[in-house]
Order: sequence, then C-alpha cells, then structure tokens
Amino acid sequence: MKVNGTSFQTIWPDPEREGVVRIIDQRQLPHRFAIEDVCTVEGMATAIRDMHVRGAPLIGAAAAWGLALAAHAAATNAAANWYEILVRSAEELKATRPTAVNLAWAVDRILTAARACRSAGEARERLRAEARQICTEEVAACAAIGRHGLRLIQEISVRKNGSPVNVLTHCNAGWLACVDHGTATAPIYAAHDAGLAVHVWVDETRPRSQGAKLTAWELGMHGVPHTLVPDNAGGHLMQHGLVDLCLVGADRVTRRGDAANKIGTYLKALAAADNRLPFYVALPSSTIDWTLHDGVREIPIESRAEDEVRFVEGLCEDGVVRSVRVCPKETRAANYGFDVTPARLVTGLVTERGICPATEDGLQSLFPEHRAGGAGGRPRPTC
Repeated sequence: MKVNGTSFQTIWPDPEREGVVRIIDQRQLPHRFAIEDVCTVEGMATAIRDMHVRGAPLIGAAAAWGLALAAHAAATNAAANWYEILVRSAEELKATRPTAVNLAWAVDRILTAARACRSAGEARERLRAEARQICTEEVAACAAIGRHGLRLIQEISVRKNGSPVNVLTHCNAGWLACVDHGTATAPIYAAHDAGLAVHVWVDETRPRSQGAKLTAWELGMHGVPHTLVPDNAGGHLMQHGLVDLCLVGADRVTRRGDAANKIGTYLKALAAADNRLPFYVALPSSTIDWTLHDGVREIPIESRAEDEVRFVEGLCEDGVVRSVRVCPKETRAANYGFDVTPARLVTGLVTERGICPATEDGLQSLFPEHRAGGAGGRPRPTC
C-alpha cells in the first residue's frame, strides 16, 4: 500500500544493514509516520507486546523476523548453543500476545526450519529466508482475500444500482495489521480500485482506538470514503438501513468457524443477525487454529493493562500528543482484548482459497488437508 504516494509494507529487512528489521511504529499513527529499527529478538518481543506492531498476520511475521534476528546474533557471536538460544527466544515471543494464533504458528514454523540446520551460520541464512517467505505468503493470501471478497461488494453494488455499498468494520484489519493489503479491508480496496462506489463505517474501537487511529488513516491514504463512528453506533446504523455488509478480521478462528477478534465484534454480529445483515470474517489460513473446536471456551483471551481503558491519548492544540485520565483516579478497569463470535452468527469466512460457510465442513472444503484433524501448518498458497 502507499503512504503519501510511496509504497510500504509494515515490516521488512533493511537491505543495507544485515541484522536490522524495519517496522512502522503504529503507536505514532495517525499523527506521525515513524519507522523503527529492530535489531534484537528482545526488541522484537517488546515491539509485539507493546503494540508497535499489531494485527494477527503481522505479529506472526514479526515473530518470524524476531527469531531470524536471534539466529543472526547467535551466528555473529559464534554461540555453540545456538539452537537452545532460539528455543528460549521462541518462548519469549510466544508469551507476548496469547490470543492470535499466527504468532505461535510462525514461531513453530521457524523452529522447524532451524532444526534442519547444522550450524548457527546455516540457521542465520535459512531463518532469514523462511521469514521472508512467510511475509511473501501473507501478502499473497491477503491479495487473494481481496479478490474473493470483492464479489460480495460487487453483488450488493448491482442490487443497489451502483449506489455506494456501506461496509461496517471493527478494529483495524487493514494492511497495517498484515504485511500488505489487509484482511477485512482487502475486498474494500479491491472494490475501490475497480471503480465501485464503496463507503466504510469505521468503529473507533476503544480502548486503543485502532479504528480511529489506524483504519481511518489508511483508508484516507488510499482515498476510500469513510466515516468514523462511536463503537456503539453500529446497531443504530443497521436498524436504519445504513449498513449493507459487516466485514471484520480475526485473530484466531476455530475449526468449526468461531472467530476471536477485537473486543466488541461479538456485539456487531448480534446486531447484524437481528437486522438480517451479512456478517463476514476475513482471514488468512494462518489464523485458523485446527486444534480448537469451541472458541468461547477454548480460545485464550488476552487481558491488557487497566490504563488503556482509564486513559485516552490524543493530539493537543499545541501539537503535542498527550494522555489524559477519563475516570476517577481510584476506579479500576477490566481490559479484555478480544471476544469470540460464535460461528452461528457468521455468514461466511473469506480466505485466500475462497469463501465458505463458518462450519467445520465449510473450512475443510477449502482446506481438505485438515480433514483428518491435527494442527498442520499452512501449505504454500495455490492462489
């Protein structure tokens, strides 16, 4: 995607400095576009945990590059226990964000590649190549999600005789949450680029305001018409015929189609069901956890710091970004990062292999290699 006319992805190795990975520091958006250099696996763990980078596909890619940085350091220092270092680094990375399955998926894939290496030097080259391949696959998957999801918007556009298709989304499932293109936004960008009239209702997505800060920023950069709304406005919009399609991302989807996404997604799905509106979840297959069945009971839900709820951050009139408290000083806060939308409320899943019902049979029709169960990794994309 482009930022002020220049193409960017969210993470990439510095082409001139080996052992340096560059990321867009999303904490600075939308007020400042900043690029951060990450040079150690500890630095990458901090970037994931403190949300310099966020979004399920992106933190998987970031964790892959984090292990590649660990391998680089081990080779540079001629560490004899290089594999043990990678295993410890893998555990550190996995502990940063527990809900999104992409992170553990990418870490396990990188460790599998490391086990085939005979030296730290070989691991450095192999893991760097594998991290790059994970990013390449994620970009291809998200582009394919855009192509498959485009037809949902096209069908509505035809029914509306070309009038704008109003899409409601929640949190940020755009290119900033991935390596490029996005998941829920990929069909929106595809529709806009194809000349279809499309408008996006952007949930602000408290408490970290990923919709207000990130989705609105990237849609604006791409020229997609959009309107920011309070989190609780979605039901009202649906009741009054102002939403044609709900399209969200996911951090983990079970084998039967239950979807964990940013807190508040479940409420949008309930409102969509009550108003008989389509509610689709867009995801690459690296987000599917084939080992889990019941998402409400089995998906771990991350609890984050109270102050994310107790304080808000914004750009002041003097040009300085400040944080202010919005509740009494003594008030405690609960900060659940995600909720789970049961499959019965999901119209369909949009993946890189196509669109399917949110059922075990539906997912296995697109991914037959998982019919026997188990937690196999994603095959190379066929799209």
